Amino acid sequence: MLPRMQCEIVRECALAIDALAAEVRDEAEFFASTNTLMYVEAYLLTVAQTLEHLAPVLHSRLAWIDWHGWQTLQVLLEEDVQPRREEVWYGMRSLLPATLHLIEQLRRIEPVWFEIAY
Repeated sequence: MLPRMQCEIVRECALAIDALAAEVRDEAEFFASTNTLMYVEAYLLTVAQTLEHLAPVLHSRLAWIDWHGWQTLQVLLEEDVQPRREEVWYGMRSLLPATLHLIEQLRRIEPVWFEIAY
């Protein structure tokens, strides 16, 4: 049940980021919007922290995820390191979509990990 909840957190954050960035035409416009940037960074941090707490066996099943990228982004966001523009853009445009895709693939291949158990 916990993996299901964790993956739902990742999915919901991705949907929220998509909604926030829907009107953004390019990187410059995105970083000019401080409110949008603040919320996107908060969602990315939530995803990074959630992924950090995945069960080791699930972590190994998702070996193709860029774990180093998530760890780097998490440190930059938690410690408020600047500049981090490239890392945030990569997280939003590449890292998160790829991670979500890999989770969805695993969900189709091994649905038992995502069942609700009582």
